[in-house]
This record gives sequence, C-alpha cells and structure tokens, in this order.
Amino acid sequence: MNSTALRYFLEVARTGSIADASVRLNVASSAISRQIAHLEADLGVELFERRPRGMVPSPAGEQLARHARRVFLEEEAIVNELKRLRGLATGVVRIAATEGFGLSLIPAAIRGFRERHPGIRIELRVKAPAEVTRMVRDGDVDIGATFSFAQQPGVRAIGEGRAPVLAVMAKDHPLATRVVLSLAELAGEPLALPEKDTTARQVFDIACGLAGVAVEPVLVSNYIAALWAFAAEGGGLTIASPFTVHAPSVGSQVALVPIDAPTLDQRQYQILTMLGRRLPDAVDAFAAHLLGVIAGLGQATA
Repeated sequence: MNSTALRYFLEVARTGSIADASVRLNVASSAISRQIAHLEADLGVELFERRPRGMVPSPAGEQLARHARRVFLEEEAIVNELKRLRGLATGVVRIAATEGFGLSLIPAAIRGFRERHPGIRIELRVKAPAEVTRMVRDGDVDIGATFSFAQQPGVRAIGEGRAPVLAVMAKDHPLATRVVLSLAELAGEPLALPEKDTTARQVFDIACGLAGVAVEPVLVSNYIAALWAFAAEGGGLTIASPFTVHAPSVGSQVALVPIDAPTLDQRQYQILTMLGRRLPDAVDAFAAHLLGVIAGLGQATA
C-alpha cells in the first residue's frame, strides 16, 4: 500500500474531516480525497462512513488504522535502531500522563534519565485517564502513565500496582500526626477535591457512598496543584496518591495520612504501551527507568 495514502488516511481517521486533515498536513483537500479514493478502490472496501458532520472509520477502516499505526511505529523504531548503530545517542520519547503522575514524578524521572542520556528528547502531555489510554492505544504517544480499575483493550501494562488514595494536609494540621483517618473525620473538615472525571475522586465518592458518609467539598478543581496549595496553606484537606506528592519540593509541604476505607486501596497505577508494539531503544530505556523510579518510591513508602 502507498505510504502517502496511508498517512493521509490516518490523519482523516484521527481528525474526522478531510478539511481538518488538509490543515494539519498542509496538503490540498483534493489530494487527500484522491488518495483515499484510490486506497478504497485498491482494497475494494469503504474505509469511512460519510456523515453530515464528518467522516467516521468503517469497521474495515478501524482495522486498517490499527495496522497503519503499527507500520509507522515500526518504521520509526527501525530508523532509531539504525541511528543507534551509527553511534547517535538520540531519540524522542512521547509520554501521556495524568496530572497525578505529570506534576512531579514524571518530571523527576525525566531529569534522572537525561543525566545519563542527554541526547534523548522528551515530550510530555498531561491528560485525563481515559485520554492517556486512548493516546497509547492509537500510537499518539509511546508510554502512558495513568490510574485505572481494570485492564483496557489495545494496550499492555508493563508496570502496575496499588495506588491508594490518601488524605493530604498541611504538616501542622491537627490530624497530620494520625496513623489513619476515618471518612467521617474527613467529612468534618473543609475538603478540596478533584473533579469527578478523575479516578481518585471516583473511588473516593464510592467509598463515601458505601460508608454512608455525606461529603460537601468547599473547593473542587481540575488542577491538582491548586488543591495541594489549598491544603498546604491550611485551608483544609484534599486527597492524592503517593505518586503525586513523591518529590521533596511537593511532599515537604504536606502530610499524607491513610484513610480507613478498603475501597480506597483498590485503584491501580498502570504504565502502558501499545499492545503488540516493539518499542524503540530510547522508549524502552525510559520505560525501564520510570519503572525503577516507581519501585524506589514503593520501597521508600513501605
């Protein structure tokens, strides 16, 4: 199959529009339409359902998109391996992470990795959990760092484990020295909570529902740093995982206290790659480094 036609097809599948693909690729719409028409004629199937509001891949189109993504990722991996054989310590690692990972743990891992591999360039995107998984599955990024309750299709978890939800508060808060807190005690404090599309909030709401505890947060935000700042300033309590506050620059400002609710211990962290993909050397090396950082965090908090 023509690689140019495949690239045009993938961009239309990603954007849902020939016009949008034209802008992103800087190619005339007529050229994109012509290449897709030739591709459909060669394969003998319709690759898109043409709808008033755009184009949606047909079942055949979805199958071709999965194949094409792997073809281009394999091509990228081969190019990187050839560069490595020429002695070029270069490469790009594309990461998608939830804010819980992206605020401190991933940047710290990147710093440590680049001390040993200064020629490697990193791209980091912070997204919601479902979007992290989608970007890994679709090949938009190489590695995903997210929280989940179950394995998702199309991705492989190269690392996973417990990610308990803990109470976060200022170091001088009256509850900061407690070994464990109950949900009822948390409900009696001013609470700052993340929005409901986060796994931490979802599992926290489930735990409160099962315990019959009503919680009315005084602050809700989609920005975790704002929640921590609120807690660190003594405004009240918030919730997070050890991954979120692992760095001294963040963790020194707050105290973490376990919450007595079994449900809050059932969330998992996952480090994801595309299912069936052979990782380029740079990506494989960073993945191993990141898993080492996480393992060290587990030993430090055990």
